[in-house]
Amino acid sequence: MSEKQQFHADVIIVGTGPGGATAARELARRGKKVLLLERGIDYRTKSYYGTYLGALVYADRLSLLFTEEGLNIVRPLMVGGATSMYCGCAAQPPAWLKDRYGVDIDTEVAETIDELQIAPLPEDLRGTASTRLAAAGQALGYAWEPQLKFMKPARSSHFECGAKCMLGCRCGAKWNAAEWVDEACHAGASLFTRAQVQRVLIDSGHAAGVEGLLAGKPFSAAAGTVILAAGGIGTPRILQASGLSQAGQGMTMDITAMVYGFIHEQGIGNEPPMTWSWENLETGYMLSTLIDPWLLFPIINALKGPRYPLYWPRWNQTLGVMIKLKDSISGGVFANGKISKPLTENDRPRLKMAEDVCRAILKEAGADPDSIFMTPLRGTHPSGTVRIGEMLGQDLQTEIPGLYVCDASTFPEALARPTVLTIIGLAKRLARSLP
Repeated sequence: MSEKQQFHADVIIVGTGPGGATAARELARRGKKVLLLERGIDYRTKSYYGTYLGALVYADRLSLLFTEEGLNIVRPLMVGGATSMYCGCAAQPPAWLKDRYGVDIDTEVAETIDELQIAPLPEDLRGTASTRLAAAGQALGYAWEPQLKFMKPARSSHFECGAKCMLGCRCGAKWNAAEWVDEACHAGASLFTRAQVQRVLIDSGHAAGVEGLLAGKPFSAAAGTVILAAGGIGTPRILQASGLSQAGQGMTMDITAMVYGFIHEQGIGNEPPMTWSWENLETGYMLSTLIDPWLLFPIINALKGPRYPLYWPRWNQTLGVMIKLKDSISGGVFANGKISKPLTENDRPRLKMAEDVCRAILKEAGADPDSIFMTPLRGTHPSGTVRIGEMLGQDLQTEIPGLYVCDASTFPEALARPTVLTIIGLAKRLARSLP
């Protein structure tokens, strides 16, 4: 039997999504010895990156991860985490994060907006059909606005953005947290991929490191500070195995569905996703322009019933409005590997209200009323499994000194909006607070 591989660092960071990548870059630039551990690998140079095959390869369970209730969850396991398969959307943190929970990341968020030049796409790149939907919403009294984007078309010599971009950005216009992993490594951080962290090591009540499998072989790493940034599903599982059994009890998912309708003109499929949006703060949901990628369209709709995949030939004539619901905390991520996320009695009527608004917008935009239908529900942002105010203090530290969490699992409530900018702000704040 080979000996266990052993490593030492000042800080161990588990996960390379926006939380882990940001913290690693901040700390490495300060001269800290950072060990960055990622379960997946870096797929950016692979020929299949950004393709349907790629989405099967680097998503957990070949993109067929489901909750007990049947919600599909696409969970990328790769360098850059979910930012490799997101729509490149940015949103300010909700006001309640500071007002109710005392977490002020305004400075860090403003700094990030300036550094990454976060802004809506230029008017001529927001899409004719997408803009048509936004105009229909505005005509009905809903204040649709251009969506902030982690996207700069000027970075690409062949900007060609459409629904397929959710599989991974091949033109380089969209910011990926993997870029900050690169910068962290340039500043001295060490990155190990194929690192499956199983538990946190605790010595005399203080975080002392982690252990698990590295390329299938046992390893351990020692450090006085451990930051878990493995996401809303991965982080609670590590904490459960480390003796923090309350992790994963309850979760949010930003329950999501698309409402589709057909027109005779060009639809939104070949336009950049989510270029326009509107948020109903009072009821608790967000709407945006979105459609499933071409090959996924019939697969997702097959879950609704046998006749819905037959609409596939009309994909290019489809208008789509996404619902992102601020769902209540329920279900959880359990040590037996199961994930549960039931809708609550508070969720169902609000979802119906959002669907009715989408139907009205689609009709106003010229969609055939008889063609309108809502897709099966899915979970887009597994979060709220290690919540601030319950398992975490405002500083993101657990009850174990030296053990921190910095990803979507920290959210005390569902954001019901793009999460990446909030996570970056939390990570910058955490990294700068560490000695």
